[in-house]
Amino acid sequence: MRRIWAVWKKELRSYFVSPIAYVVCTGFLVITGYLFYNNIIYYSILSLQAQSTPYLFESLNVTEMVIYPIFINASIVLIFLVPLLTMRLFSEEKKTGTIEILLTYPIRDVEALLGKFGACLCIYLVILALNLSYPLIVAIFGKPEIGPLISGYIGLILLGVAFISLGIFASSLTENQIVAAVITFGSILLFWGLGWSKDLVAPPLGDILAHLSLLDHLRSFAKGVIEVKGVVYYLSFSFFFLFLTLRSLESKRWRG
Repeated sequence: MRRIWAVWKKELRSYFVSPIAYVVCTGFLVITGYLFYNNIIYYSILSLQAQSTPYLFESLNVTEMVIYPIFINASIVLIFLVPLLTMRLFSEEKKTGTIEILLTYPIRDVEALLGKFGACLCIYLVILALNLSYPLIVAIFGKPEIGPLISGYIGLILLGVAFISLGIFASSLTENQIVAAVITFGSILLFWGLGWSKDLVAPPLGDILAHLSLLDHLRSFAKGVIEVKGVVYYLSFSFFFLFLTLRSLESKRWRG
């Protein structure tokens, strides 16, 4: 545990020494803030129109029209930003040659992996904490449902764990950070859009593609439904790519 803590502190410090954490946090706030502003303005316009149109007032739902898009929009922005957080975790070590030192220290591969994963996850949680300001604004002026808020953030946390696990694996494959980021982005986008092909193939295969889609499971969380299959899928996805990362590190030892 002490070795994991040492790696975690080193990696967390490196995030704030470089501009990566600041750029990612700023970019996330600017983009999601703009999208949130548009949703609020649109909802406000409909609310004003509903004062003279009773049937329109009945269709207004702040949870569906403002809260739900917060989580979907945040997840889309994170597709682009998480690769920036994970691209350097192992690829930078390979490029500078410090991976050789790391792997020859009295530290196991799993300890190095967990330390780096934990540091990246901490930055991710900070990003989500910044995102909390939007639901708080809605709560001040409206009455959103608490259930979808809680389940939505649980879904984003699980989604982030999956994104980070895939990104760390990509980073362990190459010494080029840009290549690692592109592999991560492309892979996330692939798993993100698998559900789009559901209606284009036969039902058994379509159901499998929908189940493997990162987006389809998040939609359930954003609507206030915490499904066991969604939790199991995100955790299984994460463990699978962390396992592949360990195998990648072991192959590095074998090759010397």
